[in-house]
Amino acid sequence: MKTPKFFNYFENPSEALFIGTALLVGIGTGLGAVAFRYLIQGVEWVGYSWFPAVTAGWGKAYVIIVPAIGGLIVGPLIYFFAREAKGHGVPEVMEAVALRGGRIRPIVAVVKSFASAITIGSGGSVGREGPIVQIGSALGSSLGQKMNLSDDRVRNLVACGAAGGIAATFNAPIAGVIFSLEIILGEFSVKYFSSVVVSAVAASVIGRAAFGDIPAFHIPIEYGINNLWEFAFYPILGLAAAAVGAGFVYLLYWSEDVFAKWKNVPEWLQPAIGGVLLGILALTYPTLTGVSWEGTPQIYNVGYEVIESALDNQLALGAVLILLVLKMIATSLTLGSGGSGGVFAPGLFMGAMLGTAFELIINMLFPNITAPAGAYALVGMAAFFAATAHAPITAVLILFELTGDYKIMLPLMFTVVIATLFSQKLLKGESIYSLKLTRRGVRLRKGKDVDILQGVLVNEVMARDIHTITKDINLKGLSRVFNKTRHHGIAILDEQGKLYGMVTITDLEQAIHNGMALSKTTVAEIGTPYENLAVIYPDESIGDALNKMSQRGFGRLPVISRNDPKHLLGLIQRRDLVASYKIALTKRAEIQHRTKRMQMKNIDGTEFVELSLNDDSQATGQMICEIADNLPHESILISIRREGKVLIPHGETKLESGDQLTAFTRSEDVEKLYKSLSQIEEDQAKS
Repeated sequence: MKTPKFFNYFENPSEALFIGTALLVGIGTGLGAVAFRYLIQGVEWVGYSWFPAVTAGWGKAYVIIVPAIGGLIVGPLIYFFAREAKGHGVPEVMEAVALRGGRIRPIVAVVKSFASAITIGSGGSVGREGPIVQIGSALGSSLGQKMNLSDDRVRNLVACGAAGGIAATFNAPIAGVIFSLEIILGEFSVKYFSSVVVSAVAASVIGRAAFGDIPAFHIPIEYGINNLWEFAFYPILGLAAAAVGAGFVYLLYWSEDVFAKWKNVPEWLQPAIGGVLLGILALTYPTLTGVSWEGTPQIYNVGYEVIESALDNQLALGAVLILLVLKMIATSLTLGSGGSGGVFAPGLFMGAMLGTAFELIINMLFPNITAPAGAYALVGMAAFFAATAHAPITAVLILFELTGDYKIMLPLMFTVVIATLFSQKLLKGESIYSLKLTRRGVRLRKGKDVDILQGVLVNEVMARDIHTITKDINLKGLSRVFNKTRHHGIAILDEQGKLYGMVTITDLEQAIHNGMALSKTTVAEIGTPYENLAVIYPDESIGDALNKMSQRGFGRLPVISRNDPKHLLGLIQRRDLVASYKIALTKRAEIQHRTKRMQMKNIDGTEFVELSLNDDSQATGQMICEIADNLPHESILISIRREGKVLIPHGETKLESGDQLTAFTRSEDVEKLYKSLSQIEEDQAKS
């Protein structure tokens, strides 16, 4: 009897390893998530049970002292051991997947665990999801590196760790899988899906064994639609979530900039100052609302108790508006000063406050039409997360798993989509995760680094030996050419051998469908003429080619000469983009390797230098290969920022006025580097 294919599946050692490593990562992440939560509880008990009891005569002073002490521990821990653990963690995982083959240092998992637990437990206004995603991803990456797996497999294990972290922390395995695919990897793929599911399920089982199989939030009743008129109100809530979410993102990174410019205070000390400011902010809450608190202030740590109060319709309008504003400021202070923790829980908090405030206002204007405020709080949570993360699928699924409430799904999905679309405009296509990387000069699109493609020119990867046809060939001849070459698009030339247009196999199929005579119709009649073509020059970047192709769905672009726009030099096709991405990664890796080598040779004698070119600079208008001999020995040009884009320089890169250069050189050669690049020509200076 023949063995069914299902049972033969794991006879392939590679596939067994694929699933087995995913299972190990899921188990490890699940155990890590359990330990992480207990660690937070331990720190919180010390800070808000034991310490207030010991200092009972000090009044509310512990509200300032505890966050300050937490920051004083977290700052040096991150600064001296793992700088990647600073902030909310998810962008660092995205960067590792896109740029480093998923490789994350093992120490990151340890430092992130303690730094985030101390930040959250001492009162920092951050969540658990960012840290556990980074912790799980670091575990997956470490396992992959230990087993010497390929970059693709390491990236897969990173995604497994991220999914397991979300699944174990929130008892949301489905949302964990979608979060990992939608945000971390930036793609939905069958090859990743199976292993990510295995990891998420394993982690979720461990989480449920430790904390029970219950939703993260208790919903007192099942919320739904009270009146069809509510569908007119939910889009307004979506717009409000987009506006407030975008405002929060800008406030967060503005806060980071403020602390980054605070040069007279050591970076490792800034989280402690952030803790002091957070304590002062917490003390203002009773004054503003007239409502006192005991133990932990409402705007501290994850804030799930306040969210449940909103879902249970227990909060008044004034209180939720003040809590919304204070939570935005508290989270920005915590992360901006250098604390460690996630933005997901604060986002849920702010979304719940926004939704509650919205319903209370609408109910005052239109009594007895809307559902209870808890319904709008629930929808607001999903809309706010979608507005900041630009992950609508994750937002819908995670709120369903966190609450177990299905009846509210229709307005929730409707509102989430509106919030996502509108916030993309306000944030210029960036999310709270990708914006952090963009500010470093790394642009990701669907998990790929877009900016590094700006460092590869079209003439480096374009196809020069291409098939062409004349414009008077008939469709029967065109069909033979397509069958022979297996191409889907061919350039058309005129009598002088100049570019006349392009014709695709789709054009041919459409002509046949319309009944055109194959022997009498020429390609000139069905092809796209030159005037309507999207073209590109050989000295433009692959990033520019990608933009042109994606905007109109083209599979190829003719490459033409700048001196003669109808002179065809070659074609750039989709498969060339893959090759160019590999070239770009190689260039970046080479620069990183050379930089690291110089650092090791001259640990205390090297530095990064930034300089700008103007019209009179010596290097303006020249290619890097032309000025290479004038540069100091062992100096490296790292990047060029031009018109908001970051380029990786190479020999044929032509420097332009306004370019902002970043170089790495020996300290003794800094002045020489300035002279060789940005100094004004002596003759011009004299004149």
